[in-house]
Formats: sequence, C-alpha cells, structure tokens
Amino acid sequence: MTSQPPLLYEKQDGIVCITINRPEARNALSPEVVCRLADAFVDYAADDTLRAAIITGAGDKAFCAGGDLGSMLPLLTGAREPADDWDRRVLHEPLVMAASALRDFDLGKPVIAAINGSCFAAGAELVLGTDVRVAASHASFAFPEAKRGLIPFAGSTVRLARQVPHALAMEMMLTGESIDAATAHRIGLVNHVVPGIEVLDKARAIARAIAANGPFAVRRIKETVLKTSGLSLADAYAIEDASKRAVFDSEDAKEGPRSFMEKRPPRFTGR
Repeated sequence: MTSQPPLLYEKQDGIVCITINRPEARNALSPEVVCRLADAFVDYAADDTLRAAIITGAGDKAFCAGGDLGSMLPLLTGAREPADDWDRRVLHEPLVMAASALRDFDLGKPVIAAINGSCFAAGAELVLGTDVRVAASHASFAFPEAKRGLIPFAGSTVRLARQVPHALAMEMMLTGESIDAATAHRIGLVNHVVPGIEVLDKARAIARAIAANGPFAVRRIKETVLKTSGLSLADAYAIEDASKRAVFDSEDAKEGPRSFMEKRPPRFTGR
C-alpha cells in the first residue's frame, strides 16, 4: 500500500482543500510539510480556476501542533545540519517560509481555516494569515514559544495584537497558556465554533459562497483591506478609490447587475 504524502492538495469546483496530513504527529510542521505547504499556496495563487482555499489538518485531534520539535526547530536554530533537499529549501529559499506561513507573501485570494483540534505555535501563526476561521468546539489555541525559549516568528508578534485586544495578545504570547474555542470566538480570533464533525462542512459552505462571487472583486477587497492596514484615512481611502475604479471598470461589474436584472446566476470571469 502506498502511503499518502504529508500534505494533501485537492482541487474541486474552484475550491482547493489543503490538508496537513501527519495526524500521528498532531500535524506538526516538518521541513517537508513546510515546503509542500509553500508550494500549495504558490500554486493556489497562480491558478486562475481556483477562487477559495481551505486549510485544515488530518484527524480530529489537531489542526497543527506547530513546528516539529524533532526536525524543524533544530534545523532553524542550527542544532542540526540540513540532511536533505527539504531541509535545504527551508534554509535557502525565502519563499518557503514566507508562503507556508502566509507572511510577507502576496496572496490576494481568500483562505479559510478549518480548525479541527489543537492549534498551537506555528499552527496558530498560520491561522493568523487566513481570512475566515471555523473552529471545532474542542479546539484550543496557544502561542507557547516563550515556554521553550523561542519566539513566535511567523507573524504573530505583528498580527495577533492587530486581530485581538492588545492585552489579550500579550498575555497569550508572554505566558504561552492556551485558550479554548469559546474564548477564541469571544475575542474575535475565529468566526464560527461548531461541533467537530461539522468543521469542514462549514468551511466548505463558506468557500462555496466566496467562490460564487466575482473573483476580481473578492481579490481587490482582500488586497485593499491588507494594504490599508495602519495607514492614515486619507492614504487608505486613496487605495480604496483605486480598487473601486479597477473593479467598476471590469466586465464582472457589468455582469453582476445584468444577471440580477435578468434573474439568472452571474457568469463571472475574473475580468
């Protein structure tokens, strides 16, 4: 029997489902998984037939426990030498770390996290780079790096305090203690909390709703939100105005109202 790869990448009807497939290791990120994850996001960004992505973990115990403490972290700290091409890519291809963490990587398309269990360290950092988040009721979240003498380095020291209240972000990162799914929902870290068996179905429903919309408009909405973060109102409105002009000049902007008046589904092309 041929074993499955440690990351699954499945396309269907304009949606791609990316599954970290190491349930025996709580879906921890090995160098191979990090490289395959980066390749998946790069392919998603380039494939015009894909309109939404879902990122999840295999099994019902963990979304992702973080970087693999036996392989990934020793490689990054210099405690071990690179042993194969996966290791060398992690160390020498900057795009691998950027794309796999959705950090400093230009991805205008939406990503939905289906968080099916514990979501710690690099797994939680990856979630901060997603746009919509569905969590299982038994999920938990933590940034425990300081407990191991490490620091969150995949965006959390920048993004977490922009997404939840400052004091809560600081407490999570400085103590390393976990929060449950209900708390994550209360502070706005996740959009929905559902029974574990429903997590992927809920994520797919959201992905289908997004995929049915005008892809050019969806892309410009995400790009505008990201580009205007932290800017003055005047500078931010200028970027919004540019996005408005681009979208209103598109064929999709003509097709949307026309299909509504003709009482039929729109035929968006992304142009």
